[in-house]
Amino acid sequence: MSTSLAIGFVGTGVMGRSMASHLMKDGHSVHIFNRTRDKAQALLEAGAHWHDSAGDVAAASDVVITMLGFPTDVESAYLGAGGILEKARPGALLIDMTTSSPLLAARIAEAAAARGLQSLDAPVSGGDIGAREARLVIMVGGESAAFERAKPLFELMGKNIALLGAAGAGQHCKMANQISVAVGMVAWCEALAYARKAGLDPVAVHQSISGGAAGSWALTTLAPRALSGDFAPGFYVKHIIKDMRIALESAAELKLELAGLAVAKSLYDKVAAHGWEDNGTQALYRFYTSL
Repeated sequence: MSTSLAIGFVGTGVMGRSMASHLMKDGHSVHIFNRTRDKAQALLEAGAHWHDSAGDVAAASDVVITMLGFPTDVESAYLGAGGILEKARPGALLIDMTTSSPLLAARIAEAAAARGLQSLDAPVSGGDIGAREARLVIMVGGESAAFERAKPLFELMGKNIALLGAAGAGQHCKMANQISVAVGMVAWCEALAYARKAGLDPVAVHQSISGGAAGSWALTTLAPRALSGDFAPGFYVKHIIKDMRIALESAAELKLELAGLAVAKSLYDKVAAHGWEDNGTQALYRFYTSL
């Protein structure tokens, strides 16, 4: 067990709940806030300490970790009145693990430094399974001293952990990840939709192609869920749309055209228009089978 810390965790949803539980199992005192208290109930029963706001969590913690839904949530939690930056303890380490805007990550880092605080942007990949099994990929931006301080905590939640550069670099790496994920989701959904339309058993086709050159984590993990009619979220449709929007905005700033990503976003927008934005990302296959 590492030295016990008071760790704040804001956002105990599908992934955050598992991530916080790993910190508790290592003996840390975990202080939590979630917009919907019911989603934190299992952690509270396991001994976590509830607070009524993100700022109150920060006031009680040596390290504050956020795992939220949207950049607007991150901005409010950190930069809003009575928020994390205003109420953080002197010398606290702030770690945003939300997939968010690189520009916002840089703003938070600048504001944190002005108060003598350390901060990192550390978005993750691996979904609900990776969070549950503590094998997330963690992509980090920030100063090396802050990274070294956070690394023992990252190792409780993930396996592939890397410092990519200065503030915002973790978010840029996550954008690269999400570009690959989103376009790859279109690939396997179209492949299996084509097989189905051609009169083949898509389950049999999946078994044939998943181990070859067409193979991917999504094809192996998410396609079987979709084929069985399981559209429960490991990662929400509404969140992949948010990520694609950030990636397209960042690409525009870099004067880079991402035609494949633009197509993927247009397709997921149609999935959301069907009322499936709270489904898992594998609901894209549901859209193809509805055509």
